[in-house]
Amino acid sequence: MAKPVYLILEFFLLFIGIPLLMFYRILPNLPIPYLLVVALAAVAFLRRDRTFDTDTLLATRGVATNLPLLLLRDVVFLIFLAMAVRIFAPQLLFSLIKRSVGLWALIMVFYPLVSVYPQELLYRAFFFHRYRPVFGTGWPMFIASACAFGFAHVIFGNWIAMALCGIGGLLFALTYQNSGSLLLTCIDHALFGNFLFTIGLGQFFYHRGHL
Repeated sequence: MAKPVYLILEFFLLFIGIPLLMFYRILPNLPIPYLLVVALAAVAFLRRDRTFDTDTLLATRGVATNLPLLLLRDVVFLIFLAMAVRIFAPQLLFSLIKRSVGLWALIMVFYPLVSVYPQELLYRAFFFHRYRPVFGTGWPMFIASACAFGFAHVIFGNWIAMALCGIGGLLFALTYQNSGSLLLTCIDHALFGNFLFTIGLGQFFYHRGHL
């Protein structure tokens, strides 16, 4: 087990340093390739760690029992989010579908596969296991995971992406901790992400605007 000081330095390098280097274009701003490479490195690390059960990375246990309550919680959050868009930015509502229903359909299929699962593997499965000596297993861990997840979206250059992902990251962290299921957490994340693209907020996750 690595020493806490080393883990803190590693945390700042991976979850603060790399996003900042991408934001300032010191590294190319290519989020998906970086995400896939780092997620593969996280899998390699977890597979070598005998204290981590790698079967949990694809296990379905815990999904069926926790899914109904998860859906109920998410529906409430998503209704309020849609209402907020309708009230404060009606021009965005369903803008992606109106502009390109084909692109929307592709995002609905591939976003959970190439973006959601690698993110949850990195920010939940890896993060919770690797940094437990630093943040423990309670609220400090949830907040650290959520803040790291939200800050990673600095690469898109707008505060809306960071704020939404900070809130989402906290919900996903709670889902992961309470259920112990990475798959259920991915479902949670995919529901939120696909809904954001559907109601027109996806533009904040592929445009670089201003903070």
